[in-house]
Amino acid sequence: MRRNVLIDAPSNLGLRPPAPGVVPGCYKLAGALREQGLLRRLGALEGGVVVPPRYGLGDWREGDGDFHAPAIASYSARLARRVQGHVRSGDFPVVLGGDCSILLGAVLALRRLGRYGVAYLDGHGDFRHPDNTAVAGPVGAAAGEGVAQITGRGQAELTDIEGLRPYVRDEDVCLLGVRDADVDQPELAGLGISCTNVGGIRRHGPEAVAREALRHLQNSPLDGFWIHLDADVLDPTVMPAVDSPDPGGLFTEELRSLLAPLAASPRCVGVTVAIYDPDRDPDGSGAILLADLLTDVFAQP
Repeated sequence: MRRNVLIDAPSNLGLRPPAPGVVPGCYKLAGALREQGLLRRLGALEGGVVVPPRYGLGDWREGDGDFHAPAIASYSARLARRVQGHVRSGDFPVVLGGDCSILLGAVLALRRLGRYGVAYLDGHGDFRHPDNTAVAGPVGAAAGEGVAQITGRGQAELTDIEGLRPYVRDEDVCLLGVRDADVDQPELAGLGISCTNVGGIRRHGPEAVAREALRHLQNSPLDGFWIHLDADVLDPTVMPAVDSPDPGGLFTEELRSLLAPLAASPRCVGVTVAIYDPDRDPDGSGAILLADLLTDVFAQP
C-alpha cells in the first residue's frame, strides 16, 4: 500500500503581483491546509518544505520573457529531487503550493524516471507561449503557461531543464475543467491535447469523464500519471480565494466525483495543489473546503 507524504512547495514565483508592491499570497496555501490537520487526516508522512527563492520582479519589463525564470528553474530542480526520491520509493507525494509553476518540479522528477502523463485540473488552459500571444496575451507569468511549458513550449530555461524537453508529451496530457469559453481550446484541439471543459463534464458526467481520462492515462506506454489540481477549477461561488475567480467553474461535488477515480488509480503517483490564496479568504472557508476535499479523495484507509 502506498504511503502519502506531505511536501510543502510554497513558491509564488509564477504569479504576477495582485497589486503594485504586493506579493501573491498563495505561498500561504500549505500552512493554511496544515492548520486544518491535513497531515494527520491524510495519514501522511512528513515530507518537509522545499523553501523557494524570494519573490521580487526587480527590473523585469514586459517582453523580457518569464519573470523569475532563473529562480523557478533552480527551484524546480530542487523540488524534483525531493519528489523523485519519494516516487522511486513508492510513496505518494502530496505537494502543497504555491502557484502552478510548482508542477515543473514534479514533471521534471517524473521525466528523470520515465514516461508519465498528467491529469491537469484547472479552470484555464494555461497554454500561453511565445507563438500564441496574440490570442493568449504576453508571456511573463509561468503560472499561466503550465501546460505549454510541461509540453516543451516556451523559453528553454524553464522548458528544457537538464535537456529533458518535453517533460510530458502532448498525447500524455488530459486537461479537465477549463471554462467553456477558454481561449486555448482551439489550439489544444488542433494539437491533439485532450481537453474537456466544464460543459463537457456536465454533459457526460464527471465519473464518465474521469473513466475516459483513465483510459487515456493508463495506456501501456506510460509508467504512471500525476494529478495537478488548481483551486480555480472550482466556481468562485464556492472558491473565490484564487487570483482568477472566473465564473462557470465546477462545483465541489462535481470536482470530488471527477478527482476520486483518478486518485484511486494505482497508476497515479502524486498530486500538486496550487493557487488557493489565504489572503483572499478571511474566514478560512476555502482552506476547510480544500482540506476536506483532499481528505475525502487521498486519505489512506
